[in-house]
Amino acid sequence: MTQHGFHDGSDEDDVPEWADRIKANMAGEVRRRRKEMGWSAQELADRCEELGHPIPRNVIANMESGRRANLPLVDVMVLAAALETYPVCLIFPVGYVEKTQELPFQHLVPTWDALRRFTGEEDVPGYDAGLVPDFELHASLVRTALAALEEEEQARFTAKTATSRAEKEEAERRQAKYADQVVSAKYRLRYLRRDLREEGATPPHLPPALGDVDPPEPDADTIQEERL
Repeated sequence: MTQHGFHDGSDEDDVPEWADRIKANMAGEVRRRRKEMGWSAQELADRCEELGHPIPRNVIANMESGRRANLPLVDVMVLAAALETYPVCLIFPVGYVEKTQELPFQHLVPTWDALRRFTGEEDVPGYDAGLVPDFELHASLVRTALAALEEEEQARFTAKTATSRAEKEEAERRQAKYADQVVSAKYRLRYLRRDLREEGATPPHLPPALGDVDPPEPDADTIQEERL
């Protein structure tokens, strides 16, 4: 199949249909990855069945040869897991396909660029990233808080075991510095999690060391007294 009417008004003949190109890219990468692992199509089918979503050998063979008309998303996810890779790496085989097409009637772009836009790593003007930036910030704050907690504990131990006044004072200075970082990260986490809840979202799980970030929930007796 060919497509015409590119977004800039130009026409190109003999350009594969966008859907055909994407399927061909994925078929080639599934085949390459399967052979790299030394598996037959049957062995890949067996692994898919072990994962709980059977994909028969003939379906895999038809996909790799281009005879299968479509490929459901659930198949992509299971094939990626079976091949021990990521779904996006099957759709956009970076390094194995130089250029690809992101949408119908668009010109070819580097596969690396297409992958980064697909995952949201590269911002697209006007696109809504949903709550992904908030969750990324949450993960960053958690890492910062945990690292600062560890550094604070190490500085506390050093202060207790210091053999000189200068060593103790330096350790106490470091301890206070990291304690401030912990407080700052926890403060930002608390309000970020509050904002997420106000958006109707469920905040990510917190590790036990940061269990005091969320304010304690009022007990039932307190709530009942406030209503009276």
